[in-house]
Amino acid sequence: ATQIFAISEIPSSSSSRLWLVSVALMVQSVISSSSTYQRPAPGGGGKRTGFMERTLILLDVNTRSPVQVLNDNFLSLQLDPSIIKDGWLDFLSSKRLVTLARGLSPAYLRFGGKRTDFLHFHNLKNLAKFRGPGPDYYLKNYEDDIVRSDIALDKQRGCKLANHPDMMLELQREKAAQMQLVLLKEQLSNLYSNITITARSLDKLYNFAECAGLHLVLGLNAQQRNPDSSWNSSSALSLLKYSAGKKYNISWELGNEPNGYRSMMGQTVNSTQLAQDYTLLRTLLQSVRYYSRAHLLGPNAGRPRKNAILLLDGFMKNAGSVVDAVTWQHYYMDGRVTKVEDFLKTRLLDTLTEQITKVLKVVNSHAPGKKVWLGGVGPAWAGGTNNLSDTYAAGFLWLNTLGMAAMQGIDVVLRHSFFDYGYTHLVDQHFNPLPDYWLSLVFKRLVGPRVLAVRVAGLQRKPRPGRVIRDKLRIYAHCTSFKNRNYVRGSITIYIINLHRSRKKIKLAGTLRNMTVHQYLVQPYGTDGLHARSVQLNGERLLMVDNETFPELKPRTLRAGRTIAMPPMTIGFYVIKNINAYACRK
Repeated sequence: ATQIFAISEIPSSSSSRLWLVSVALMVQSVISSSSTYQRPAPGGGGKRTGFMERTLILLDVNTRSPVQVLNDNFLSLQLDPSIIKDGWLDFLSSKRLVTLARGLSPAYLRFGGKRTDFLHFHNLKNLAKFRGPGPDYYLKNYEDDIVRSDIALDKQRGCKLANHPDMMLELQREKAAQMQLVLLKEQLSNLYSNITITARSLDKLYNFAECAGLHLVLGLNAQQRNPDSSWNSSSALSLLKYSAGKKYNISWELGNEPNGYRSMMGQTVNSTQLAQDYTLLRTLLQSVRYYSRAHLLGPNAGRPRKNAILLLDGFMKNAGSVVDAVTWQHYYMDGRVTKVEDFLKTRLLDTLTEQITKVLKVVNSHAPGKKVWLGGVGPAWAGGTNNLSDTYAAGFLWLNTLGMAAMQGIDVVLRHSFFDYGYTHLVDQHFNPLPDYWLSLVFKRLVGPRVLAVRVAGLQRKPRPGRVIRDKLRIYAHCTSFKNRNYVRGSITIYIINLHRSRKKIKLAGTLRNMTVHQYLVQPYGTDGLHARSVQLNGERLLMVDNETFPELKPRTLRAGRTIAMPPMTIGFYVIKNINAYACRK
C-alpha cells in the first residue's frame, strides 16, 4: 500500500488542510489510474522500473502571503582587515574585482573580522610607510608601481578603476603568499599584530564599495582602553571626522566577538561595559552631524555558546535600543578538516537552526522585532581548507545557510569573505570566481527578499522509519527578485539542495501544478566532482567573458507538468513563471 508522510512541519490552517486533501486526491488518482502495484520479479525481462517504485516528492508553495520579508541586501559580503597587511587593498581598484563585487549588489560590505580590534587609524596620506613587508628583491620597484598606480587613479573622476599589469599582479601574489603564512600562524595561535589603516587606505576601501554598489560597514577597534577599562574613543573620533569630511556613507560597529577577548588579549569586557561602550559610540555618531543618523550594528558576538549568550543577554538588556540591528557570527567547522564528507553531514547543516533559535530567543526577550544579522558566516574557521572550502562541496553549506537564515527571519547574512587570504572566499587571488561566487550570483539574480512556506510530501513504496527524505533534500522558496527583468512580478523561485547519492524526482502539486518552469541547475564542471573549483549551469561552464562582462545565465525550460529530476549531489534553482502569486505581486 502506498503511504503519505509529511516531510516538513507546517502550521495547521484551513489552507493547509485543503492542500493536504488535494495532495491525497492527487495520489489516489495516480494509484487508481494504474493497476495494483506488484513488485517486479527478479530479472523481469528488462522492463523499466514502475513509477510507484521510485521516490517521488510532491511539492507545493503557499503563495498567499510571505512568512518573512528580508532586507534587500540579504546576501551581503565581508572583507577582512588582513588585506591591508598582505597588500591586496591596493588592488581593490581592479576593474575585474569591482565588476565581480558589483554582480552581488545591492549588498552591505562589512570591513571587519578577527583583526578589527587591532586596527589603528592614522590620518596620513603616506603611500608606503605603513605597508607590510615584501621580498627585498622587488620591494622598491613594487612600491614604485603602487605609487604610480595611485597617482593615475587620483586623476580619475568618479569611480577610480585600474587594469593592473600581469607582472604587478604576479609580484603581489608572491608577496601575499609569504604574508599568508604569517596571517595563518596568527589565526591558529590567536595572537595578532596591529594593523594601521591610513586615510589613503580608507579612501581605497570606500572607492571599492562605492564603485561596486555596496554599502560599507566599518568595524572600530574596541580594545583601545582607558585605565578604568572604559573604551578610548579618540582614534574612532578621528576616523569619524575624516570620513564625515569626505562624506562617506558608512554604517558602524564596535569590536569583533567580544566574548573571546580573554583568549585573544588576556582581558575581558563584560556586557555592562560593552553596553556603555556602544552608548558612547552612539553619542559620538550624534556629535558628528554627518553621522547623526548612521546605523550602528552590534555586538557582533561569537557562536551562541554559554559565554556568548550571557554577553548577548546582558548587552540587549542594557543597550538593545542603541543598535539598529543585532549581529552575531557562525562558522560550521574547524578549518583543519580534511574530508569532503564533512561538508555533507545533515546534522552539521542543522546546527545553524539551533544557533539562530538561541539568538532570536535572547533578542526577542528584550527587543521584540529587532532586526538580527548573521554578521559573519563561512564554511570553516582558521582560513578554511584548500581544495575543500573553496570548492563545489562547500556550496551545499552556503546555500543551506541562506535558506535556513531566510526561513527564520535573519535580515542579513554577511559572507566571510569576498576576497582575501585563506580558502573561504568567493573570489581567488587570480580574480577568478569560485563555486560559491556563482551560487551567490544566481541567488542574487533569481531570489527576492520575500520568503514563502514550502509544503512537501513524499510518496514511497516502502517508507523506512527513521530515514527522512527531507534531511538530504532541502527545499526553499521565495518570490522571484523584482530586479530580474526576465520575470514578471508574481513569479516564484524554488531552490533545492539534493545531498542524496541518487536522483530525486519532484512533482509540482497544488498551485504549482501544470506551470512552466525555468531550470538553473548548478553542477561541478570537469572530472574533480565535488572538489571542482569551476561550475556549469545547465551543462555550460560559467566563465567571465572579460573583466567587465558576466556570462549569460541561460535557463532550461521544462514543459508544463513535467517532473523535476534532481541529479545526485547537485543544486538547482527553479523559477515558476506566470503563476501570478498573490504574495509576490507588489
